[in-house]
Amino acid sequence: MMRILIADDHAVVREGVKRILTATDDSIVVGEAGNGQELLAKARAETWDVVMLDISMPGRNGLDVLRQLKSTYPLLPVLVFSMHPEHQYAMRAFKAGAAGYLTKESIPEELVTAIRKVMQGRRYVSPALAEHLVDAVTHSPNAPLHASLSDRELQVLCLLASGKTVTEIAAELSLSVKTVSTHRSRMLEKMHMKTNAELIHYAIWHRLVD
Repeated sequence: MMRILIADDHAVVREGVKRILTATDDSIVVGEAGNGQELLAKARAETWDVVMLDISMPGRNGLDVLRQLKSTYPLLPVLVFSMHPEHQYAMRAFKAGAAGYLTKESIPEELVTAIRKVMQGRRYVSPALAEHLVDAVTHSPNAPLHASLSDRELQVLCLLASGKTVTEIAAELSLSVKTVSTHRSRMLEKMHMKTNAELIHYAIWHRLVD
């Protein structure tokens, strides 16, 4: 029996994935988590064969949750299942310990293939992602500006673009306002920009926010 834990803050996504998986194999048992804390609690409480993780959930950053999950359960394969295009987050997800990266635009057959591959202890990358990884290895000059940001800086950028103030971001991330402001200053410097408006426009244009 295959046990799969799905972590996504949208119930309709969890239900859709569950139907795809159980229609493929009736021996599949699916668990659900609506946020990172719930995921970690269920991972401690039960044994799972695969975790499917959305990295854009309320509360803790999905990449932070992924790192904590892998530090506690290093052999547990995690398939990141995200709305974000592969070129934006896949490299970060693999560095954090993911076994595969799949976008929510993928067809059901690709989802099943990815699950089976990571369960076998292998990596799953789509053809498009494979091409991007080759470009990254060869230091492609076409890398987006946000590729130079740290994970925390990217998180702050996304929160700014979603309309949150520096004070609100500090409270959500349990950081000081000064620290968030420092991240913002570094982002502006790295991305050669001068204002929040430029950062927000960039994030929206590159689909870094919903």
